[in-house]
Amino acid sequence: MVYLIGSIVFTSYLTLSFKMLERFGISNLQAIVFNYITCVITGSIVAGDFPIGPAVFNQQWFAWSCIMGFTFVTLFNLVAYTTQKMGVAVASVANKLSLVIPFLFSLYLYNEQSTLLKVTGIIIAILAVLFTCWPHSHHKTSASKNISTAMLVLLPSVLFLGSGLLDTMIKYVEQMYLDASNNNAYLITTFAVAAFTGTIILSARLITGREKFDNRSIIAGICIGVPNYFSIWCFLQVLKQYAGNSSAIIPINNMGIVLFSAVVAYILFKERLSAINWIGIFLSISAIALIAYG
Repeated sequence: MVYLIGSIVFTSYLTLSFKMLERFGISNLQAIVFNYITCVITGSIVAGDFPIGPAVFNQQWFAWSCIMGFTFVTLFNLVAYTTQKMGVAVASVANKLSLVIPFLFSLYLYNEQSTLLKVTGIIIAILAVLFTCWPHSHHKTSASKNISTAMLVLLPSVLFLGSGLLDTMIKYVEQMYLDASNNNAYLITTFAVAAFTGTIILSARLITGREKFDNRSIIAGICIGVPNYFSIWCFLQVLKQYAGNSSAIIPINNMGIVLFSAVVAYILFKERLSAINWIGIFLSISAIALIAYG
């Protein structure tokens, strides 16, 4: 339960931190790059050494680490871009609806048992996310007017698929290749790939003058990176702790993030919630109960 709470709190913190980046006018990409560099340093401190060496390239999980590292940095930037172009609500819905994908994979790939209550919980969870993130009329952004109709469909669709497949990959690698002896090495390698990928992209933008370096992004990256590392670390620990029941624990984790983020945003950022939003929060609690005890 401690790891589950940690995963929910740390992941919610990441979502909320992007609001702070926007408020202070800090580059998303720069903060994201330093975030992953911080993740590598944090993981090395936790492990007590720097586990990346020649032997890593021979590990069965190395290819997956490269794929997931690239996916990490791409999705982080996609969340930021979608938020700027289409609003926080659309990005949140696309991201959290992705819980459907690992749920289905868990049922059909790992032969995990499902019940009517769990299926009902998933359906309610989808409605809960939609209701909780449903925008007020004064929150709707005009930025979407500057992009084509195709992009209006493509951005949230790619975010939905990417987030769902990322969660599915994490589960697959955790089950097939990881144990207590290599868990941290895998995480650090993945974050190093993300840092390397992001550095290349950022360097190209700085060299071409499309972006100017901001010293504040280093501090922002550190503030995001430490919780980011522990959000993934806790999530992997949750999957280990509830092995054989990921079809339930992944939705619970995602719904907890939705609920916790909504409450904290209401308290800290004074975000007003409509009646539909409050219904969504109530449905989130109901969905968690159905999925957990189904």
